[in-house]
Amino acid sequence: MTVTLSNGTLTVAVEPLGAELHSIKDATGHELMTNADPAFWTGHAPILFPIIGAVQDDRYHVDGEVFHMAKHGFARRRKFAKVAHSDTSVRFELVDDAETRKVYPFAFMLHVEHRLDGATLHSEVTVTNTGDRDLPASIGFHPAFAWPLPYGRPRAEHRMVFSDAEVGTVAAIADNGTIAPERRPDPVVDRVLTLTDALFARDALVFDPVRSTWVRYGAEDGPQLRVDFSGMPKLGIWTKPGASFVCIEPWDGIADPEGFAGDIFDKPGIHRVAPGQSHRAAMSVTLED
Repeated sequence: MTVTLSNGTLTVAVEPLGAELHSIKDATGHELMTNADPAFWTGHAPILFPIIGAVQDDRYHVDGEVFHMAKHGFARRRKFAKVAHSDTSVRFELVDDAETRKVYPFAFMLHVEHRLDGATLHSEVTVTNTGDRDLPASIGFHPAFAWPLPYGRPRAEHRMVFSDAEVGTVAAIADNGTIAPERRPDPVVDRVLTLTDALFARDALVFDPVRSTWVRYGAEDGPQLRVDFSGMPKLGIWTKPGASFVCIEPWDGIADPEGFAGDIFDKPGIHRVAPGQSHRAAMSVTLED
């Protein structure tokens, strides 16, 4: 059953499937997220776990054994249990079972919390290693926001302003979804990314690393969304050309390098979580008038 959070400033809808955020509305009912048009993409804001992006040939290795895993992991396809709920917050839980162990042979507990505070929605994901051996994990967020935002400004006027100057190049994505060896020119100029469909003709823009700790999205003279992701070392920006959404994706991992055949613990961006320990990732979205 859909969980609704509201504080008079924002109203949020979250689904137990994937603990996925489906809607953010302002006080007047304007929808700030994607309409999930099936002609383009049916996602809203999936939680990415235990991998981000693709592994080579949808396979990875653990101590010489081969396992299969689809892009962005399995958490987004699993129903979470609701373990806490108030008017302004909800906490979901996913625990390993026979099905998860077929693709990910590790014991874990995954918590996803969404919490409203004024004009800000905070989202936090924590994985705890409940087993007796190290656990490999990456966590990512994939929220899709309306492009254009519902405030009367045309799509062409929307842009993103980064908190800091970026490194000058972005990672390139190979045809199979892994990270290609070459880099692409960074399209951010003076901290501003002007949004056009052409930017995404070759898939996402992948800032690896990202220097910024926040991005402000919208038309310059209208309400905007500020996405904060301090502590997240990578950032994806993605849409499909012609779609009415754009994703701002803080990640703490990344897809395999093209041709990677090593153990998962050697995969770039994987965090090694010791037994009994936890790994956390967080982001927030603020509506700024």
